[in-house]
Amino acid sequence: MSYANSTIPVSAQQGVHEKLAERVARHRDAPFRKPFADYNRRAFEAALADWDQRAPLILDAGCGVGHSTIALARAHPDHWVIGVDQSEDRLNRRKPYPEALLPKNMVLIRADLVDFWRLLAEAQLRLARHYILYPNPWPKIGHLGRRWPAHPVFPFVPRLGGVLECRTNWQVYIAEFSTALEILLGRPVPWEPFEAASPLTPFERKYRDSGQRLYRASVDLDAV
Repeated sequence: MSYANSTIPVSAQQGVHEKLAERVARHRDAPFRKPFADYNRRAFEAALADWDQRAPLILDAGCGVGHSTIALARAHPDHWVIGVDQSEDRLNRRKPYPEALLPKNMVLIRADLVDFWRLLAEAQLRLARHYILYPNPWPKIGHLGRRWPAHPVFPFVPRLGGVLECRTNWQVYIAEFSTALEILLGRPVPWEPFEAASPLTPFERKYRDSGQRLYRASVDLDAV
């Protein structure tokens, strides 16, 4: 059986990268002036075109095939749920959900999160909930800058507010995610192992069924 045979990311790095804190502080203190791509501006406008400007916003960042976006839209019918992924191919593989059966309170958008997060901040929009589910961990030591916690865009993530949740099957990644947020927020951000009783993504289901330990960090960014 080839389904439940996922492997945990393999890395020589066994804990939080020694340069993570330095990277996060530098990105926090230096403006990120990368120009917005036109296609991302158009995608941002499309994401909000059918929003009534009253429903609370949920962002499914890096939504893949969109199963998590659909699940979130069904679980929060009074919210507007935006699923964003940079891969058109992944977004087109949302089977077994034909268009007619999709919840009406959601949209799937192809865009680069580096721009999409900044466009949300520029528009001064606040999120009710924000999910970063099973991002590609880039496990090699030299790949630190490719992981979201060490990326120049990461300081924009907590500025969007709401309940932010990250899930992963690599303990190092969740520790770095929490550490980066702690530096930006100035308060503890705990993480924990968890049982995925109702998996949000195909990856989560596959990792769980492969017997892997799953981790999550959740923080209410609007809490005092």
